Amino acid sequence: QVQLVESGGGLVQTGGSLRLSCAASGRTFRGYVMGWFRQAPAKEREFVAAISSGGRTYYRDSVKGRFTISRDSAKNTVYLQMNSLKPEDTAVYYCAARMDGLLNYTTERTYNYWGQGTQVTVSS
Repeated sequence: QVQLVESGGGLVQTGGSLRLSCAASGRTFRGYVMGWFRQAPAKEREFVAAISSGGRTYYRDSVKGRFTISRDSAKNTVYLQMNSLKPEDTAVYYCAARMDGLLNYTTERTYNYWGQGTQVTVSS
């Protein structure tokens, strides 16, 4: 059974940092795109970042220069380093995965596997 388990969320002040982790189990994800999405209260889930099987990265504009996605294929784990956090980054963050091969990395419906989410709260 495929599982994605996020960790690392929490409460941080504006300008602080957090590192989210997503541990995958049940299969190898070497040929998969790994992504992070987030959903704030009363808002739709939105793309945050993705990393292809070859290590190419993609970010939404509002997090470029502040967030960094990376993966450790040996550990089947993907990370999201979040720096200079802002209150508008407050959301539940979800890890997602799908096979590579599509050019669209930002659309959630293209992802097959999802974690349960981890809460990130940035206080002002």
